[in-house]
Amino acid sequence: MAAKLEEHVPAEEAKYQAAKARAQAVQGLYVHMLVFVVINAGLFLINLATRGSGGSWWFYWPLAAWGVALAIHIMVTALPVFSAQWAERRAERYLSARP
Repeated sequence: MAAKLEEHVPAEEAKYQAAKARAQAVQGLYVHMLVFVVINAGLFLINLATRGSGGSWWFYWPLAAWGVALAIHIMVTALPVFSAQWAERRAERYLSARP
């Protein structure tokens, strides 16, 4: 019975560590999104205050470039294709498919 309990603890610990890593990845995404909004709102306000009458808008260039980076961060965090577990499952499937 004690051996069965000892086998169970590492599996539970591994699940906890995976869940913790996932939570930290989502937290990092939320921080990135918050910084994106705050900084780009600031850039918009700077552009609004300094462009003068008939001046040009430039704030959308960093907004667009950073938006692409944020979209990649969202995909890496939200889509299971980019997870380590997905790669492990795929490798196991490749191994089991071999004759």
